Amino acid sequence: MKILYLLFAVFLLIFQATSGSADPLFPDTAQCKNQGNFCRATICPPTFTATGTCQGGLMKCCSK
Repeated sequence: MKILYLLFAVFLLIFQATSGSADPLFPDTAQCKNQGNFCRATICPPTFTATGTCQGGLMKCCSK
């Protein structure tokens, strides 16, 4: 039974959120998604236009 307490403590340490872990890796991707747009590796669909980049310039940010 004592092993369950130890496992619980280990799981708490493993799954604990660290400060700064939610920072986006690519700021251009976060900016695109915050504006309600989406990222796409190929050309944007016909009713959308490319307004920026995502993933550090590897993808296109598509918006209406």
